[in-house]
Amino acid sequence: MKSVLQHNTIQRFFLSSLTFILLLTTQLSAQDGDAKRGKGLFNANCAACHKLDKKLIGPALEGISERRSREWLIAWTKDNAALRASGDADAIAIFEEYNKMPMMAYPQLSDQDIDDIFAYTDNKPEAKPEVGVAIATSAAALGIDSLQVVKGKNIFNANCAACHKLDKKLIGPALGKMIDKRSEDWLKAWIKDNAALRASGDADAIAIFDEYNGSPMTAFPQLSDADIEAIIAYTSHADILSAKTATVASADEGLAKPPKSTAWMTYVVLFVLLLIALWIYFVSKNEFLKLVMTIALLLGAGYYGYLGMMSIGIDQGYKPIQPIAFSHKIHAGDNKIDCQYCHSSAKHSKTSGIPSANVCMNCHKSISEYNGPVTDEKSKAFYDGEIQKIYDAVGWDKDKLVYKENYEQKPIQWVRIHNLPDFAYYNHSQHVTVAGLKCQTCHGPVEEMEEVEQFAPLTMSWCLECHRKTELKVESNEYYAKIHEELSKKYGVEKVTVAQMGGLECGKCHY
Repeated sequence: MKSVLQHNTIQRFFLSSLTFILLLTTQLSAQDGDAKRGKGLFNANCAACHKLDKKLIGPALEGISERRSREWLIAWTKDNAALRASGDADAIAIFEEYNKMPMMAYPQLSDQDIDDIFAYTDNKPEAKPEVGVAIATSAAALGIDSLQVVKGKNIFNANCAACHKLDKKLIGPALGKMIDKRSEDWLKAWIKDNAALRASGDADAIAIFDEYNGSPMTAFPQLSDADIEAIIAYTSHADILSAKTATVASADEGLAKPPKSTAWMTYVVLFVLLLIALWIYFVSKNEFLKLVMTIALLLGAGYYGYLGMMSIGIDQGYKPIQPIAFSHKIHAGDNKIDCQYCHSSAKHSKTSGIPSANVCMNCHKSISEYNGPVTDEKSKAFYDGEIQKIYDAVGWDKDKLVYKENYEQKPIQWVRIHNLPDFAYYNHSQHVTVAGLKCQTCHGPVEEMEEVEQFAPLTMSWCLECHRKTELKVESNEYYAKIHEELSKKYGVEKVTVAQMGGLECGKCHY
């Protein structure tokens, strides 16, 4: 299988980001949203190009609900092209402003998803998290307000994590134990308006500004003293949050267990039948019984031989070990990354495409560590090591945040899973763009798969059955609408299927 190292995704990446530039630079009339959940959606779809507090590739997105209605935003996000086609003046103006660069639609985001994103970008308070018994106990022993530490973590993630880590430099310096380096009053003044602090002649503020080559830090006047005190508490006592693992049940506890294998029963039955056959042939003198047994054996051999030959080339359930343990559950499920963000050619090409390492790096330039749930089998160290494999492939220095000079990049040798025979023609764009099928129709619930496997048999009979039951999509398509009108009269039906449109013709797939 050919590995693809370079892939021109910058334009598509920017286009998809523009959806959220314009979505999040407009007004969402206040529907209640979950800011914590919105943060996850924001990170999955926007964070590679945007920050809340400063321009990255796109503009800063903090406090953006001031310009458009919620209904407009939902329509824009889900299908901005349709909104432009409807003649909406604002949509057309935005399209012109960005040099007529079309943007990727996000039909997979629900209205609630968009509400949650706005709750996050508007810096609405997150629901108070439950503090585990172990955290509270550890905090109490140290005289620490555990709720304040948890609150500080949430504020830190929303405002600081794009530029800072606790233990190492990112864009800005490491912030762990920062109260040991500066006073609380100084930190509050610096965070709220560092430019004013420099202008006052403060020597430390000027020294930091010069150390970072005159790059100013965004001010956060919207943060209250209590918010900053919570951030300080988190940066000083983040280690107590690890105590929550003591209260979390093991990954397998409370989950349904697969039934124990009953294959041994089949073997027992086969062994008994073998003993009967041997007795009939070598002990019994009944010739009729021997004839019946011979016929039964021949029929059985023919039946199972036919099934065996018909299963050749059917790899349903095939799940190879990949060079990097990429989890679709984490990316497509937990973070709701659109399938076509990585498999970008599915809309326009015969194949869905192999995402290049550049696509991975759009996010993983900033995400070098895994902070999600872990199990005994897959620890944080395991996931961090898998991310490092991407860096090893492209030559990324995660400490200096630069690509290594004169580095010989190594293509990632992904193992192909779905493979149709050469004599069968299949076009992704015809099914994804024209028919409007979801990826899960053929590939199954990939958003639930840790390791992707071949979900469907991909046999000819499976394809034909889909053509027989799938009704023709004629909306916004005059060509198909005209044919549909004629065929519906011919067959005497209201909805014409793909099969009635010619989807059973041999030449459609075997030309």
